[in-house]
Amino acid sequence: MTQTLDGNATISVLNRILELELAGVVRYTHYALMVYGYSRIPIVGWLNAQADESLLHARQAGELITSLGGHPSLGIGPLLETHQHDIGDILRESLAHEGEALKAYYELLDCAQDRDVRLEEYARTMIAEEQTHLDEVDKMLRVPGQTRMATGGA
Repeated sequence: MTQTLDGNATISVLNRILELELAGVVRYTHYALMVYGYSRIPIVGWLNAQADESLLHARQAGELITSLGGHPSLGIGPLLETHQHDIGDILRESLAHEGEALKAYYELLDCAQDRDVRLEEYARTMIAEEQTHLDEVDKMLRVPGQTRMATGGA
């Protein structure tokens, strides 16, 4: 038996996701502009792709908000300028940002589970995508030949 979806709580979580994803657009665009050195071109390409994907994710969250009768936030998630633009620093900041997004998608899953199949599947898909991003960034932080997770996992 399904339970009733708490529309207000769900819209609130979706608005937080929207704001986090919009912050990702700004964050990844900024990072792409600040990359220098021999490996600049592939790293800038990857960062720009992350910015594009964040915008897509923001739009998806916004569409769900309006489908539920809500009003998409004009806010943007936290942006921290550390003035640390070493690739390792950028990747560690990306890891933290993606971790926050992952938490928000898990919160959405909690709201939707056994209440709204569409939202539940959306949340699961986004959780898988965010976890894949975390794994990619972790691999980028490893030194060549290192097989253990750089971020302290098993």
